[in-house]
Amino acid sequence: MLSDSQKTILFGLLFFSFIFYSFRLYDNRHTQSGSNNVLADNGKKIWQQKNCIACHQIYQLGGYLGPDLTNTYSVKGPEYIEAFLRSGTVVMPDFKLNRTEITALIAYLKQIDASGSSDPRTFTIKNNGMIEQDE
Repeated sequence: MLSDSQKTILFGLLFFSFIFYSFRLYDNRHTQSGSNNVLADNGKKIWQQKNCIACHQIYQLGGYLGPDLTNTYSVKGPEYIEAFLRSGTVVMPDFKLNRTEITALIAYLKQIDASGSSDPRTFTIKNNGMIEQDE
């Protein structure tokens, strides 16, 4: 059993540890900085304004008309992305984006690509309702 003074010391130690951890957790100094981050933030705003998520997915969240764009930057490259953004396709309209907007969207997709990978697995639904993972 702990004595009263040991309990007080333990409580004080836990209390100050909690306070230190709380301030450390919500401190904003550990976020990324640099012009590329600002560019990616602008790209995210354009992504939201043009409602790209209605057709495209990020981490398999979003629409299903267009492809998942989570890892497009590393798989296809910035030139591929720029070509689609410049002219659109039969299904994807040409949004008449200027050079700055295209660069910002590419920076946003690059940032998403660096943050993780989309789940590449595919599944087949059988006639009886069972789901089987394709290899």
